[in-house]
Amino acid sequence: MKLELHFQEFKKMVMLVERIAAKHMTLPVLSCLLFDVKKNQLTIKATNLDVGAEVYLSAKSDGEEVFAIPAATLSAFLGQMGDYDSFVNIESSSGNIQINTAKSKCTIKAVPYEDFPDIPKVSSEKKISLPPELIVRGLRSVWYSASTSSVKPEFASVYVYLKDDSLVFAATDSFRLAEKKIRLPSRSDIPDILIPFKNITDISRVLESSQESIEVSISKNLISFEIPHKVCIVSRAIDGVFPDYKQIIPKNYTTEVIALKQDIQNSLKLSNVFSDKFNQVKFIIDPKAKLFEIQTKNSDVGENKTSVDAAVSGEKIEVNFNYKYIADCFQSIDSDSVSLQLSGSNKAMVITPIGDKSFMYLVMPMNR
Repeated sequence: MKLELHFQEFKKMVMLVERIAAKHMTLPVLSCLLFDVKKNQLTIKATNLDVGAEVYLSAKSDGEEVFAIPAATLSAFLGQMGDYDSFVNIESSSGNIQINTAKSKCTIKAVPYEDFPDIPKVSSEKKISLPPELIVRGLRSVWYSASTSSVKPEFASVYVYLKDDSLVFAATDSFRLAEKKIRLPSRSDIPDILIPFKNITDISRVLESSQESIEVSISKNLISFEIPHKVCIVSRAIDGVFPDYKQIIPKNYTTEVIALKQDIQNSLKLSNVFSDKFNQVKFIIDPKAKLFEIQTKNSDVGENKTSVDAAVSGEKIEVNFNYKYIADCFQSIDSDSVSLQLSGSNKAMVITPIGDKSFMYLVMPMNR
């Protein structure tokens, strides 16, 4: 079998999916990319059993064949190739795969592909079509708040559901919570789903490479993102119930701070130099003194007090937080100013961008 296709498109698609391939001691074929050659089309597949991707390329071939190539070897070879506008020729012979370009040639040993698992298809009449940047923004705005432990799978996930005219993304590890609402261009109807936290990076990387609308399909245990005839990525869904987080969001607040996002970030970075092993920082908010101060103390290093220019109102309060939990949320905020709302030293703080109601972040205080 001989195959010819455009080099740049081939390299781009291999690099797009090769990270999905996983090192697997008992199933080595999972560390490979599966090539499925049919007349005038090449399908490249990769999976780690939790998430799978397929990309489709136009090609010229003199036959049909299926073979598997180690993903790390192929991507390393292509990664060292320059960016030039030419074609690549791929030929299979005696269990070897020869890849020839205008500048370089290589031979890679093929791997038996019979155990390569099928990538499931999501069959659902309920689909939603969205620009890829909206999906990526929704996932990346909240995924860092998910738990990295799989003990409670529903906490190690991003919860996606419809509410009114928005698609809502939420994640929590029980210490903090992030919620992002993406307004939909039209009314839709798709079921709620929990996407595993560990799959978000692969999904986002594949989707952000596209300029075309993505078709999202959801079944009971799967979610797929597809550009027909170009790329499809399918993720396993978690069978569980996401906590009813609306119950923990304070209905009222007694203290509010409004400050520039950058000023808070800079103060947190400075204070963190002196934070303890628990990343603890203390917020002191005194409206009568017009004070918003961040304090840190480490018995082995020293201590720091940093004042932040802010508009403060309500009651005086002193409360401790994990520095990292607060700093994480600023990557999801585009506004220059943010609001910090508190309703007591033992209750959650809510952070929202000024002028943007689509994002909300909640962080629990630390015990002293």
